[in-house]
Amino acid sequence: MACITVNIEPSLKRRMERFSWVNWSEVGRQEALKRDIFEGYLQNGKISTEDLRFCESIDWHPVDELSLREDYAKKLKGIEKGSHGRRMNTKEMKDWLEGL
Repeated sequence: MACITVNIEPSLKRRMERFSWVNWSEVGRQEALKRDIFEGYLQNGKISTEDLRFCESIDWHPVDELSLREDYAKKLKGIEKGSHGRRMNTKEMKDWLEGL
């Protein structure tokens, strides 16, 4: 396995040392792998079975990194501002609940 060295500022090193239980090498390895998977996904829209296993193990998917489409964001904002259902009186609510 290859080894790399990363230079970080002393202030960041001190902050990282507060988390002695974190395996920073593993964090770096996972982030590099995520970047590689993401770039591959952008190029061909596919993920290998091995990469998918990795993604599932860390509860992440390349699509998580994509920005929200502008038209979909507008649609969501419209839904958020609008009514989320109609008002019911007590009898209507009782009838609705009985129908469940």
